[in-house]
Amino acid sequence: QVQLVESGGGLVQAGGSLRLSCAASGGSIRRYAMGWFRQAPGKEREFVAAISRREDYTPLADSVKGRFTISRDSAKATVYLQMNSLKPEDTAVYYCAAHFDPTGVVAEERVDLYENWGQGTQVTVSS
Repeated sequence: QVQLVESGGGLVQAGGSLRLSCAASGGSIRRYAMGWFRQAPGKEREFVAAISRREDYTPLADSVKGRFTISRDSAKATVYLQMNSLKPEDTAVYYCAAHFDPTGVVAEERVDLYENWGQGTQVTVSS
């Protein structure tokens, strides 16, 4: 299993940008599909973005399409979430997750399919 640590969260004004990073240790992320999820107070954890091992499939939640981009640098064992044009409704704790994928082609959107999770990083967008 891999251990995941998120960073890059913080307070930003609406319309601003942040880049979240997820650093993996204890194993290579080359064997994992990676995802970003978020959870706002009183709400369930929801899918934001995912990226397949081969980096050729990157689904995004409808609410972030055109604003967020997911990428990975397997050599650095790091996954990124670039967030632009942030809105107050993007305020949440953002979690990085890893899903072991022997096929290399999947990028899961379901929370329950991910085996490894980071501790989360807070993103707050002020209006």
